[in-house]
Amino acid sequence: MITCDISEKTLHFYQPAGTSRGVYTTRRSWFVSLTDDERPGFVGVGECAPLPQLSCDDLPDYQDILRGFCEKVVRDGVLDTEALRPYPSMLFGLETAWRSLQARSVVIFDTPFTRGEVGIPINGLVWMGSYEEMMARMEEKMAAGFRCIKLKIGAIDFDHELDLIRRIRERFSEREVELRLDANGAFATDEALKRLDLLANYGIHSIEQPIRQGQWEEMAHICTASPIPIALDEELIGIHSLEEKAQLLDIIRPEYIILKPSLHGGITGTLEWISLAEQRGIGSWITSALESNVGLSAVAQLAAHAYGAPPLMPQGLGTGQLFADNVPMPMGLVGDRLFFYPQRL
Repeated sequence: MITCDISEKTLHFYQPAGTSRGVYTTRRSWFVSLTDDERPGFVGVGECAPLPQLSCDDLPDYQDILRGFCEKVVRDGVLDTEALRPYPSMLFGLETAWRSLQARSVVIFDTPFTRGEVGIPINGLVWMGSYEEMMARMEEKMAAGFRCIKLKIGAIDFDHELDLIRRIRERFSEREVELRLDANGAFATDEALKRLDLLANYGIHSIEQPIRQGQWEEMAHICTASPIPIALDEELIGIHSLEEKAQLLDIIRPEYIILKPSLHGGITGTLEWISLAEQRGIGSWITSALESNVGLSAVAQLAAHAYGAPPLMPQGLGTGQLFADNVPMPMGLVGDRLFFYPQRL
């Protein structure tokens, strides 16, 4: 018989994490633990971590709904992924716990990454802040060995952000550092292309979600006209069925999609998005969504499984260093690569 336990934990950021939607100082997660009474001695753990005011399953009765799905797993002895589609953060946590329980290990995908043979290249993340703060963080990432940097923009004056990017390019060429931008939907629709034209002068690899989600026709036009490749992120939230996913990709036709399992359908849904994108010649990469190391480990393992180990494109897997009270996992950064250490299990 399967038994299930839910525990809640609040994680605390070392430094406030700024986005165009506000500033995070804490992060709330629910950890699901599954045990098999017929095979005692191991607990499969997964993390359910909705992002406030962003996740489609950020609900006031979140824990009650999660408990209901846990009771269903206990009652049925199987994980019903279809019923969980509208609740991607719950699905991701339960899938992680279920796969871990079946494998009797935190290793849920056997790859060269989880065998400790290769690391996954990741981008360095520079959070929103003042002009001086963002430049200092950029310098720190470059000194640490990162050659792909993601800048979150949209919180300070655009002219200041443009000047920051100009100064970065004066010091570091496109060959030395790949710049990815994330606007989190901060640009007004009527000003987006003008801003993209200005940013294009500085060799930008891609920009995530320049305008807010839900404006498919406007986003499709921007994807066609933009001098910078467009990546969708928030746009994918709340799109659950294969038919809806295919329709979105066919209408908007982005250059890339960026996948967060906690937001975009768990392990099952993320693999569906990747397959549909590949069929249409659309690129993708996977990022974490401010999970603890429990969620980060599962996201990293999924990236290695989906794209090969190591993936050719840097992934967004650097959140393991954000929290003062993170959960220990056998992972670590060496330069700009995330490694898994199976010998520490």
